[in-house]
Amino acid sequence: MSSKSSSLWAPRHWPAQLGVAALKLAARVPWSWQLRLGPVLGRLLLWVAPGRRRVAARNLELVFPALAPADRARLLREHFAALGTGAFEFARAWFGSEKPWRRGLEIEGIEHLQALARDGRGVLLVSGHFTTLEACGRLLTAHVPVAGMYRAHDEPVMEAAVLAGRLRYASAMFKREELRAAIRHLKGGGILWYAPDQDMLGKDTVFVPFFGIPAASITATHQLARLSGAAVVPFFHRREGARYVLRIGQPLADFPSTDAAADTARVNTAVEAMVREAPAQYLWVHKRYKRRPPGEPPVY
Repeated sequence: MSSKSSSLWAPRHWPAQLGVAALKLAARVPWSWQLRLGPVLGRLLLWVAPGRRRVAARNLELVFPALAPADRARLLREHFAALGTGAFEFARAWFGSEKPWRRGLEIEGIEHLQALARDGRGVLLVSGHFTTLEACGRLLTAHVPVAGMYRAHDEPVMEAAVLAGRLRYASAMFKREELRAAIRHLKGGGILWYAPDQDMLGKDTVFVPFFGIPAASITATHQLARLSGAAVVPFFHRREGARYVLRIGQPLADFPSTDAAADTARVNTAVEAMVREAPAQYLWVHKRYKRRPPGEPPVY
């Protein structure tokens, strides 16, 4: 065992090691049970995480103002049920078997990726932060090699375990700071999966609409496409009961342009369309509007 691996077993990391062990155990629960336990876990989260509940409720109020309060309350409950199921999906994606997920799997538009591969062109596969993110990412990698870009976990034990789990199916994983390596991957004709729909608190952001509300949005999709020549392809995924639907769109035409803000707004529009198809499965517990344009009051 290396000194680095040994250090991860220091007493200060024992709680994280127990957390990883719990995830590995959860990953081995039969899928039929996970589908039943997920909503139960979600109902528990709804009450033990009041801060996140308030954030999600506020987000739904902002983006769906026309919904009746009772309908938004129902959507909030459905979202937390999806979060609970998503916790099992993440664990199974990293540490378990995806075989139960293959039953009834529907993949639309994979020919777009195959055509780009024949041309030797890289692909920036743009998605949103849905609860099904890891499950559907793993399912897609069984059909085409896909690398991912991610934010490293602050806890080193969790970071090591999750990275090892993802590398079981991803062709490579790049931290969001490893832009040069990601660009080389794209220039070499690789596929890179990226979800640019959160406020990352970085400096390369613009305020462009997301559900009609100015949202601090990173311009990385524009920059990566400009520097690599990769096609930008929307990737939508959702769970329908016990089965999954993956849909790969056509490459965005005339992307990138010379206007980073306009391109970022196009990406937000694409993600917004995905959200409208499966609103309960989007990650509403994230403070998407935590930064506001100058002079605008906070919304949380």
